[in-house]
Amino acid sequence: MLKYFIQKFATNGALEQQRTGIGRLAGALGFLSNALLFLGKFTIGVAAGSVSIMADAINSLTDTVSSILTLVGFQIASKPADNEHPYGHERFEYISGFVISLVITFVGCQFLLSSFKKILAPQHVRLSIFVYVILIVSILIKIWQSRMYYTLGKKIQSTTLKASGQDALNDVLMTTAVLISAVIEGLTNWRVDGVIGFLIACYILYSGISMVRAFINELMGSRPTQEDLSAMETRLNAYPEIYGYHDLLVHNYGPQKTFASVHIEVDDRWSLNQAHEVINKIEKDFSKSLAVQLVCHLDPVALRDDVYQEKRAIVTSIVTGVAEGLTMHDFRVNGPEQMSFDVVVPKECPLTDEELTQTIHFKIQQRLGHQKIEITFDHTYLLQ
Repeated sequence: MLKYFIQKFATNGALEQQRTGIGRLAGALGFLSNALLFLGKFTIGVAAGSVSIMADAINSLTDTVSSILTLVGFQIASKPADNEHPYGHERFEYISGFVISLVITFVGCQFLLSSFKKILAPQHVRLSIFVYVILIVSILIKIWQSRMYYTLGKKIQSTTLKASGQDALNDVLMTTAVLISAVIEGLTNWRVDGVIGFLIACYILYSGISMVRAFINELMGSRPTQEDLSAMETRLNAYPEIYGYHDLLVHNYGPQKTFASVHIEVDDRWSLNQAHEVINKIEKDFSKSLAVQLVCHLDPVALRDDVYQEKRAIVTSIVTGVAEGLTMHDFRVNGPEQMSFDVVVPKECPLTDEELTQTIHFKIQQRLGHQKIEITFDHTYLLQ
């Protein structure tokens, strides 16, 4: 059934249009199913006087609102670039997800309070076979909904849809807990409704706060996944003609708008045209295979200069021996007694930049005599 909807509503047009179509499809299916769940749970919650069922119903209402925000988010995110937003509007998908997480957190706070009051003043819950039927159907719908969100989210690599899939899976657990509480109260007459409602509210609150943090990271610019970094390293390692690479930076303006820059080390005897041909090939490779818009910066290296290579080897051994994890790149000999280089400092390094500078300067002077040294410290931890 899901494949039918994808083929009918989300497979026409360019890649961005397909992404928008799938996002709208997920929002529409989510809205219809969540609205149906809210009406069913709210009806039996009011009839039974159960705070846990009402909490579950309001959670379905927030999911309905979330589905509307998903629809709006994908619609706005699909807008093309303009003068004010030259990189497009895809980050609005993160904004809609952030708003969804705030709504979930607010609902969790409200039901935490109402459930606590129910614990202090417990009331009898009026149960019927209709209550059990609705709860079981709700669980089955939420299992389908979770699978739907995960399938569509994976298809278009959407963190918003994947988060909705996790939220739907959480709802399966929540509704199952409500069903168990109803069974316990029906069999034993123990009034556990308030306690179950309190636990559900805590879970809603936890999920909301976790999602808030996740989307804040997306908006602020989070570190690429190790899988993405490994894929980029694999592509760069596929070019034996380059001497090395460093200073990889990655940032994005949405799920399909990823940009990166990297320094490529090449033989300094290459002509400008030869170097341009290689980096142009690498940039096109990244665009085609990884959908990443890469910009390469050239670093010429004196591979055949014995003096350069000797000094580079000495400075490398000094830097790596000062503290564990230190690495060096961009080594330059700017004159008989002048050199410059970059040092990559891992976050667990116990020494400050000033302490590293003093130590490295002292050790180089011991080995090579008086040198005018310029050190740039790199605290970007994408590639070590």
